[in-house]
Amino acid sequence: MYAIVRTGGKQYRVERGQRLLIERLAANAGAEVSLETLLYRSDEAVLDKAGLQQVKVTAKVIEHVRGEKLRVFKFKPKRGYKRRTGHRQELTRIEVTEIAAQKRKPTRAREDAAATGAAEAGAAPAKDAVAKATARAPARAGTKAKQRQAGKPAAKPARAAKGAERRGKPAAKPARAAKGDAGAGKPAAKRAGTGKGAAGASPARKKPARAPKPKKDSDGS
Repeated sequence: MYAIVRTGGKQYRVERGQRLLIERLAANAGAEVSLETLLYRSDEAVLDKAGLQQVKVTAKVIEHVRGEKLRVFKFKPKRGYKRRTGHRQELTRIEVTEIAAQKRKPTRAREDAAATGAAEAGAAPAKDAVAKATARAPARAGTKAKQRQAGKPAAKPARAAKGAERRGKPAAKPARAAKGDAGAGKPAAKRAGTGKGAAGASPARKKPARAPKPKKDSDGS
């Protein structure tokens, strides 16, 4: 059986009858002090805050002492600055007299857990019935969906065809070339045949030849 305690910003593993040298305590020699417990280990380990409140570690102050002297030397190069001091830490020697842990009472959470377990054992048949009803639900939902689809009207026509019917025009528009031929009042084949250089084109008109001018004689007549 042992415990881990904290005092003076440090942690120590203590047992009953053990002596420690710790940071100075504000207590007279011969007085008893209580140490902060972080862990208690016996048949089982106790770590939670509620359980540690039931653990009590008591120690007796034996004496107050000072630690070994430490040399502290300071200097600054090229300036001639040198200082030498010392330090002795204030300490307290204690002896652990008692490590006691009260028996833990069943908490309210454990009682609630036990009651919940009993309720779950009694509610098992009800859960089975709910699971069966849930398994049947998808099949019923599929049947209702089929019935709704059977009562729906046929699919609506496309948006473009519907708009054409409203305007009184056919859905498909004629090609641009055919439309141009119809607007000129000539069939497409005839228009394709007419034109310069075509096989059925009329011959080009020739201008009448002019009569040659009479030449003047060298006499001037």
